[in-house]
Amino acid sequence: MPARSTAKNVGIGLAVASLALLGGCSQHSDSRPEDGVPEDVASGVQPAVDRNFADPDIVEAGGTFYAYATNDNNKNVQVAASTDLEKWELLDSDALPTLPTWIIPGKTWAPEVSALGGQYVMYFTATNFMPALQCIGVATSAQPTGPFVVQGDAMLVCPADQGGAIDASVYSENGNHYLLWKNDGNCCGLDTWISIAPLSPDGLTLAGPATQAFKQTLSWEGHLVEAPTLVKNTGTYYLFYSANDYGGEDYAVGYATATSLDGPWEKNDEPFLSTGSSGDAVRGPGGQDILQTSAGESWIAFHGWDGAFTYRALYVEPLQWEAEGPVVTPLTADLLHYEIDTLRNEGYPGPRDQAYALAPVPESG
Repeated sequence: MPARSTAKNVGIGLAVASLALLGGCSQHSDSRPEDGVPEDVASGVQPAVDRNFADPDIVEAGGTFYAYATNDNNKNVQVAASTDLEKWELLDSDALPTLPTWIIPGKTWAPEVSALGGQYVMYFTATNFMPALQCIGVATSAQPTGPFVVQGDAMLVCPADQGGAIDASVYSENGNHYLLWKNDGNCCGLDTWISIAPLSPDGLTLAGPATQAFKQTLSWEGHLVEAPTLVKNTGTYYLFYSANDYGGEDYAVGYATATSLDGPWEKNDEPFLSTGSSGDAVRGPGGQDILQTSAGESWIAFHGWDGAFTYRALYVEPLQWEAEGPVVTPLTADLLHYEIDTLRNEGYPGPRDQAYALAPVPESG
């Protein structure tokens, strides 16, 4: 499929290129100092939940934000709460405390919660009993904190010939609801596709056949794409996704765009959020969710590994929509300003504010 090329990789690439045109100093090296981004710059991005809280999803309900995550701490689905998206409290309850006998416990992943049909609907990934594949089930609750109760007597999405299905997410538009997922083809040597299918009004069944949006095609994606998240901004659909090996630094978040839900989807050729683009502040970011609040703000939730690669913490950061594409702030502004100051100290002429004007990125706050 086509890939769109941009000069902006989370703001930094454009700043470097612009300054090169401004100064033209041949003796300058445009590489970052060998010791990386200073700690005071990288420290601008801190975990919202500094413990294992992977594959996050966030819902706004009654003035409170609820974050859900993959199983850990003896809970099938973890829950945290916040009133400002900055300070989070990890709740003691398990949002999905009971699994039916046709689900093998131990791998309950990537919960997705939406308000549908007058109740809260959770889509979750778990191990189906027969066939023994990771597949997508559905549960409901009257409250965002649960307890959610599994509905039906089988998984909602479980394509055995495609390796199963994981990483469900919901997109709603004009009263219509859609479910997105990734077939788990990398479990068994198959391609991984992001699929989209219409949902019934109550969200408990699929209302039509699925269409395939795209599969892994770019070098940075490695052998898979997963964790789809769909939003619409100024008439364009943005389908965010994670790719590569979740267990290492190459895991990253990219996006594709389209003017119709039916596609065609045009991928951005580089990830917009990665270990490198964060200046190593976040390692292997991914499993993202995009939250559009009732106040009209956009935020991105994602997980990232700790320094020892022992757990994936939750990060929640503002998302800015620029002409060149989505930008994570304040991470972008801090790193951009650090890059420009580094270049200026190494020989580039021109005032600081003129340099910033060449590649404007919103300040944090």
